[in-house]
Amino acid sequence: MSDPIKHECGIALLRLKKPLEYYLEKYGSALWGLNKMHLLMEKQHNRGQDGAGIANIKLDMQPGERYISRSRSVQKNPTQDIFDQINAKFKALYDENPDKLKDVSYLKKNVGFTGEVFLGHLRYGTYGRNSIESCHPFLRQSNWMTRNLVVAGNFNLTNVDELFDVLVELGQHPKEKSDTVTVMEKIGHFLDVENDELYAHYKSLGYAKTDIYARIQDEIKIDKILKKASERWDGGYAMAGLLGHGSAFVLRDPSGIRPAFWYEDDEICVVASERPVIQTAFNLKVEDIQELKPGHALIIEKKGQVKEIEINAPRELKQCSFERIYFSRGSDADIYKERKALGRLIVKDVLESVGHDYDNSVFSFIPNTAEVSFYGLIKGLEEAHNQDKIKQIQALGANPSSEALSEIINRRARIEKIAIKDAKLRTFITQDDSRDDLVAHVYDITYGSVRRGTDNLIVIDDSIVRGTTLRQSIWRILDRRGPKKIVVVSSAPQIRYPDCYGIDMAKMGDFIAFEAAIALLRQSGQAQLIDEVYRAALEQVQLPKEQVKNVVQRIYAPFSDKEISAQIAKMLTPVGMQAEVEIIYQSVENLHQACPGHTGDWYFTGNYPTPGGNKVVNRAFINWMEKRNERAY
Repeated sequence: MSDPIKHECGIALLRLKKPLEYYLEKYGSALWGLNKMHLLMEKQHNRGQDGAGIANIKLDMQPGERYISRSRSVQKNPTQDIFDQINAKFKALYDENPDKLKDVSYLKKNVGFTGEVFLGHLRYGTYGRNSIESCHPFLRQSNWMTRNLVVAGNFNLTNVDELFDVLVELGQHPKEKSDTVTVMEKIGHFLDVENDELYAHYKSLGYAKTDIYARIQDEIKIDKILKKASERWDGGYAMAGLLGHGSAFVLRDPSGIRPAFWYEDDEICVVASERPVIQTAFNLKVEDIQELKPGHALIIEKKGQVKEIEINAPRELKQCSFERIYFSRGSDADIYKERKALGRLIVKDVLESVGHDYDNSVFSFIPNTAEVSFYGLIKGLEEAHNQDKIKQIQALGANPSSEALSEIINRRARIEKIAIKDAKLRTFITQDDSRDDLVAHVYDITYGSVRRGTDNLIVIDDSIVRGTTLRQSIWRILDRRGPKKIVVVSSAPQIRYPDCYGIDMAKMGDFIAFEAAIALLRQSGQAQLIDEVYRAALEQVQLPKEQVKNVVQRIYAPFSDKEISAQIAKMLTPVGMQAEVEIIYQSVENLHQACPGHTGDWYFTGNYPTPGGNKVVNRAFINWMEKRNERAY
């Protein structure tokens, strides 16, 4: 119902541990690994809708033979576009000579994406940019195989400026100031250092240059490189990389903010941002798959050995709760339970809102991402309703009639499909006067299931961030049906603070909860607090990030959650609404109860897991005060 939340990315890494002939013989295709990569990426489609990329490394290639392949796309269906391009080459080869698809030696020498190591990435555009140049994987090239580096990740760093300056001090000249380039060049620098040290060592021992090269491949210490490169990173990340000779790694941030899961057997090692993706692609059970430990790297050596090594000391676990509410695939066993719990735990507030009037209340959900929470809501309603039924039956006395019992027992929560999103109506006409009318009709309604002037209409959403779609479309569409009262329920708490670890939410003005708190401060004669917070934020600008405190929390302190929710409803209600309206948000306490293992709740509480988060939120507030429409990090 709210505007889509963007910028969360996904990774997929696959290492084939057997020669390609093995997969040809066992599975009937030398392209088995490539096909699995296609599946891994498509099953994470929810993590990237406007860009995708894939890279492949071939093992043990001779000088002069191409061993790195890369393809990226920003077309409408980028993953399908990539694989359509790749598969077109194989189709042409099949049309020319079908037997060539069974000739592994020919494929490796002549056709791209026939190697043993794959890295895939799904993305939203990097903060407003959507071009091939900003699409992962990134490639750092060299004539030395062991110096080639391919990088892709699900991450944001809060201290890019600081890290960029470090690179400049090292004598580098990065082509742009972005977290991806900065990360890649930092890793690349220490990769070069490791190569230089190993080369100098074996040269001093009298080894021939070609022998030194072989030694470097076997002895390069990826954990050492990652420790040096990442020691000053501040942010959330699941960073994946391939080295040109065939080693690979995935590094996770010390707080476990961004997710990563892995599986290994004698045929493969696979990593993905989501557990059910691996389960589906390889027909595995939940317990087969491991979660990459925070602060650890999964390192896959060229020879196929797999090690999970601590790179940075793990901090207090702050796994992102929004992963559970919104981004992660709902087919995950734990996430499914948690989303149902989010719906069930808000039942008490919903029933109070409609005066426990089951008979005259209709329940539904918008959009589809709220469907599982809706099931939990209905489950909770049934449980509460059953308790009421018991009391009603007891009140009938010792010999109730069958009719009376039947009437009570057969009462159910009224469930209806209320709104249908018209996917063909896209609001891309940004300069046209008719845009508002288009926005207002993105959703259509199912007529005939709500009794005009009698029924309450309750719809659950996964979250309400800006409330734009709610104000411009949903309220009006629901009001057409003539309900007595409309209650919009958010399975997530009020989103009050920017994210700086992977989601495109970095501006204070994007949050309707913040705008509501500001309005309440002005209405209640406390507007001076806004200026006080501004001055406090300015005083901390030059402090090291480790000393910065989140002063923006003071904006919300004078008001209860319900007061802010009521103001949000007031601000989002369009002129001319006939029905009474109310917005109910999940409590932070209920969020923790539903998702006990994922306590990264900074969106709602402002309790950031890294020092850089406090610096970002203060800067975001300063930007808002100074009317700067720019990123806070």
